[in-house]
Amino acid sequence: MSAPRLFDHALVALRLDRAIAAGPADFLLARAVGDLEDRLALVKRDFADALDLGTPGPQAAAVLRAANVTRLAPTRASLGAGRFIGLVGDPERPPFGDAAFDLVVSLLALHQIDDLPGALIQIRRALRPDGLLLAALPGGDTLTELRECLLLAESEISGGASPRVIPFADARALGGLLQRAGFALPVVDSDRFTVRYCDMFALMRDLRAFGATNALNDRSRRFARRELFARAAARYAQRFADADGRVRATFEIVWLTGWVPHPSQPRPLAPGSAQMRLEDAVKRKPT
Repeated sequence: MSAPRLFDHALVALRLDRAIAAGPADFLLARAVGDLEDRLALVKRDFADALDLGTPGPQAAAVLRAANVTRLAPTRASLGAGRFIGLVGDPERPPFGDAAFDLVVSLLALHQIDDLPGALIQIRRALRPDGLLLAALPGGDTLTELRECLLLAESEISGGASPRVIPFADARALGGLLQRAGFALPVVDSDRFTVRYCDMFALMRDLRAFGATNALNDRSRRFARRELFARAAARYAQRFADADGRVRATFEIVWLTGWVPHPSQPRPLAPGSAQMRLEDAVKRKPT
């Protein structure tokens, strides 16, 4: 049974290409790339074959320290140029065989696919034993203020609401998906930060410049009334403005780290194998 089609992928691609043509606002991607570099610096091993899976620009591929780097871009315009093998394709159905890479990274891409559990399983298969996955996705706290104000404004005007901001998974759920996909030593952590704007409309302009506006299949196809956004902006200013009048927008980047199982990796001790009871260890006086 195939996964339901949650996103309009043609629209996702169109908006990304438009954003790139206009000159994207890429501070979120730049932040994620900087964090990726820091995380890779802590991994004391060399990688032979690395894959950048679906990142909406070539920045991540440019910092991968591997003998061979492949980039699977979501669109031709987002492919970019660099010292990598460039392909265009669907990150949910990567065209690679089993055990093709020992490092896979994906930045701000996996949140707009229909079957994230299936995609993680595909990544797991594409990695060799002791291969590493590093992925960054927008987390559940992202754009909570905007989501709340649009929902409130639409409810006040029409008595109902349609989804206008795509949902984001929380860190705990993402950690469970890593384990279900068969990754060992899974680690999930998040980078939560606030960006301030002059008003809600400035935030929405940035979202368009990311190519990150709503592309849910269940979105309303009707043009939103101007009154809706005016009401939402007023509610935003009332609820989330600082003393200087600028409004806050929350962003959360959740990082997934997982390894393909390998005999060299540390393993938990078998139950009952401890040489001392915890109670005795706590009571023991230091020498």
